[in-house]
Amino acid sequence: MPAATPPTPVTGWGRTAPTAAARLIRPRTYEEAVAAVLASGARGSIARGLGRAYGDAAQNAGGAVLDMTGLDRIRTIDAEAGVVVCEAGVSLHRLMEVLLPLGWFVPVTPGTRYVTVGGAIGADIHGKNHHGSGAFSRHVRALDLLTADGEVRTLRPTDELFQATAGGMGLTGVILSAELQLHSVQTSLMSVDTERAADLDDLMARLSATDHRYRYSVAWIDLLARGARTGRAVLTRGDHAPLDALPPRARRTPLRFNAPHLPPMPRHLPERLLTRTSVSAFNELWYRTSPKLRTAELQPIPKFFHPLDGVPHWNRIYGRGGFVQYQFVVGHGQEEALRRVVRRIARRGCPSFLAVLKRFGEADPGWLSFPLPGWTLALDIPAGLPGLGGFLDELDEEVAGAGGRVYLAKDARVRPEVLEGMYPRLPDFRTLRRALDPEGVFTSDLSRRLNL
Repeated sequence: MPAATPPTPVTGWGRTAPTAAARLIRPRTYEEAVAAVLASGARGSIARGLGRAYGDAAQNAGGAVLDMTGLDRIRTIDAEAGVVVCEAGVSLHRLMEVLLPLGWFVPVTPGTRYVTVGGAIGADIHGKNHHGSGAFSRHVRALDLLTADGEVRTLRPTDELFQATAGGMGLTGVILSAELQLHSVQTSLMSVDTERAADLDDLMARLSATDHRYRYSVAWIDLLARGARTGRAVLTRGDHAPLDALPPRARRTPLRFNAPHLPPMPRHLPERLLTRTSVSAFNELWYRTSPKLRTAELQPIPKFFHPLDGVPHWNRIYGRGGFVQYQFVVGHGQEEALRRVVRRIARRGCPSFLAVLKRFGEADPGWLSFPLPGWTLALDIPAGLPGLGGFLDELDEEVAGAGGRVYLAKDARVRPEVLEGMYPRLPDFRTLRRALDPEGVFTSDLSRRLNL
């Protein structure tokens, strides 16, 4: 069994709810992972990848946290069929580095490529292509799961345990490896269309009418705009550029993957850097300088999918108090609920410059998978905003009343009684957990807070 570090604080990307102390253990083999799980102790254990869950999903105060980045080997690549088998600690960034030169791309990527494959399955991540491609687990052909009894089970999508694990936030066991179906591409560039929407209704109309033409679509939305401008947005959509769309010079290295970085954010920034005034000015500038309509612009993959990855430790911009990322989804037919939430956020003056709206397609089979057919809005809010907790509780009630839900991978504060109505398969998930792990070996700050 690998040595554990001395008890150390652990926190999510939002830096709002650090643990008191946890024992970090970094297994490098299946055998070491089994030994770590069997020696979890009274406070149990939880797997952790690259720490990009915003809240407390990969934390375990007083217990063990298994750092899975030591299991980072790519085992096999079938370059003809576009199938890769890799360990759970491999990052999407590493997969892009290796697979893009072979003409393959990950099937789903969120707003950061610095997530592990195990984390992508555990949170059942979604991206700009959910309306056509679904969430990450839909492209997983098989996975190896270490359960509480020390057994390693190979699961396939038709297995109930697979469906409980996809989106199960690491609470069914430790994902050790996965077999993924990839997406074929001719180049490492994106062909991107950008346009401005005057308000929320204009934005939803454009998305509804044309989303089917694009593999990827997302809208940055100005949540400080009010009145006739409420919900104004910059809509960005695209697909992988074909080879013949590249200029002659770029065709020499069409699958080159380049991900430049800016210097990291300073460790300490002023607490009140992001105020309503400063964010309002930024939003105005961003909207006004974005093109009214631009088509077929060639963009590198990092610029289109992961612009913030170019700024290491960008979460520090919110200061020591951290930030809350609030993401919810409401179904088609509940557009008025979405309008009400956007108006409430605008009236409240939440200083959010990272706010995006997307359309989801069909729901995914994971019992606790977040997406359902409809509209999802995600926004970052400084955690120190006065009255934020009560305000978000009110939004939870609005979302739940519309049959929607919040995203567990980004949550650090939803109340358990509200969550009950958001995930209809939650009772099944709890029943399976009790049968599979009666001693509660796999546990986290999130699971204790929400009685998962």
